[in-house]
Amino acid sequence: MHILDCTLRDGGYYNNWDFEQEVVEAYLSAVSEAKIDYVELGLRSFPKGDFLGAYAYTTEAHLNTLDLPEGPTYGVMVDAKTILESELSIEDAVEALFVPASDSKISLVRVVAHFPEVEHSGPIVKCLKSLGYIVGYNLMQAGGKAGDVIADKARQAKEWDDLDVLYFADSLGNMDSVEVERIVTALRTEWSGPLGIHTHNNMAKGLDNSIATNNVGVTWLDATITGMGRGAGNTQTESLLAVLDKGESKYISKPIYELVIRHFESMQRHYGWGSNLLYFLGAQNDVHPTYIQNLLSNSHYGTDEIVGAIDYLSKLDGTTSYNGAVLNTALSFNTNETAPLSGTEAICGLFDNKNVLIVTNGPSTKKYLGAINLYIEQFKPVVISINVSDYISADIIDYYVISHNAKFLSDADRYNKLNRPVILPLHRFTKSELAVISDLQLLDYGLTIKDNEFASNTSHSVIPSDITTAYVLAMLLESCPSSVKLVGFDGYDKNDSRQQEMMKVIELYNKDDRSCELVSLTPTSYPLTKGSVYAPNC
Repeated sequence: MHILDCTLRDGGYYNNWDFEQEVVEAYLSAVSEAKIDYVELGLRSFPKGDFLGAYAYTTEAHLNTLDLPEGPTYGVMVDAKTILESELSIEDAVEALFVPASDSKISLVRVVAHFPEVEHSGPIVKCLKSLGYIVGYNLMQAGGKAGDVIADKARQAKEWDDLDVLYFADSLGNMDSVEVERIVTALRTEWSGPLGIHTHNNMAKGLDNSIATNNVGVTWLDATITGMGRGAGNTQTESLLAVLDKGESKYISKPIYELVIRHFESMQRHYGWGSNLLYFLGAQNDVHPTYIQNLLSNSHYGTDEIVGAIDYLSKLDGTTSYNGAVLNTALSFNTNETAPLSGTEAICGLFDNKNVLIVTNGPSTKKYLGAINLYIEQFKPVVISINVSDYISADIIDYYVISHNAKFLSDADRYNKLNRPVILPLHRFTKSELAVISDLQLLDYGLTIKDNEFASNTSHSVIPSDITTAYVLAMLLESCPSSVKLVGFDGYDKNDSRQQEMMKVIELYNKDDRSCELVSLTPTSYPLTKGSVYAPNC
């Protein structure tokens, strides 16, 4: 018997293959300690038109970031359709997705296919074997098929000569022990090699079907932690181990039990789970709590704006009592309102023919930091940071862009240490504010706010709201970048005014003939082209 645990692959249908690193590390450790034979780490596929996590692609680059414990044989699954429907030849598609096994941390590739795809799948198996992989083939939706049809697919698989294990799947979760045994009998008329089964638990028969097929010679059994998988899920790894514990089992159940209790039971109940830091910061800086209360009551202001306003207020006298006019100044982002519009042509053509990556401090930047760093290292885009980045190293950022003096003031000491060019509207900052960064290269690009307008020229921009992202996008219109990708643009609730403002900015930007397609490489609720940092297609 061989147990193949495919939690990260099949379980990904519930969380878009976006598992927390802590969970992944605990999972890998547990399956190794439990002596699980095979671990399917995820899917292997070409880039999709939406954000999917690392294990939807399981790229070699991502695999190389993982510390895979010794013991299990690691693998991935590829859908035959991914290869057959690509614009490449089968050989080129396989080679685009897979490196030689000797250069990879995986040794097993399972090809999954519907019955009509079997007759076209031989070259896929052959190519994978030529690369040195153990190759499995999984027949989906085998239930209810006539015995002779099933046998004919087994015959074709046998004629490939290269296949290591033939699987069938209870894709609809409606098989019983009689049906799975019937399918095994049909397969055995033509196939004498190892057989495997992938069960689904829609009728709570996944475990029974796994045991039943093992009793008639099926030696590869799929399972997932807590049954995490598409639909009703799969045979539970922990339940399968519990049954096997009644005999002389080579497996060790305890690490899996601990994994279930510590990580997966809470995930099964669902994903997602407020003490107020901002009141604490206000008190620490002698800022009257009414300032904080009014800041928090307005959903227009995000954390960066509120923290910046608190920092601005802390530098003023008399903020121990509340003054609404002072608060408005702190949030206007422009204390130098009497200065004339300025601007130079310094940014014209600055990003011509460049692949641009715009980064912000959104939660997804922190969450996917490793993958973002890998993307920057691999593709070497021009990196533009909106304000100082809390997560991405200054060494790999090419330009910083600021437009709000309140936010700038809170980060002024950090800018002095960056040694990178800063793009900003100089006319919005006082001489004393600019003195803080006088040693940096400052590129002056002007900024005017006008409702429902979005325009740019060689020296300044006109944007509909005081959002630095709008300023950056207008600035990019004065260049012809090859591509514009974004990370950290998570977005807000659809009724949040910040969400609506950004959507308006994007709408106006897209109407400009000089605009470039905006592709978000991290999850976003904005109307942007969806991509994934794990498969950037760049």
